[in-house]
Amino acid sequence: MQIVVNDDPLTLTGSPTLSDLLEQLSCHQPGTALAVNQHIIPRDRWSSHTLQEGDELVIFQAIAGG
Repeated sequence: MQIVVNDDPLTLTGSPTLSDLLEQLSCHQPGTALAVNQHIIPRDRWSSHTLQEGDELVIFQAIAGG
């Protein structure tokens, strides 16, 4: 399956969840946030949200401050 992560194409096998992908990319850190197809996915849904062909993900670090 082909997806796009932060504007870079990525080929995956099977039907991984968001948690699986973050683990594979070593991006599962405190403060990590992500959007799939321009929709923020809450952290408590990462382990149940299965990626689909053509999904576009943006992974970023949430930053607090003023």
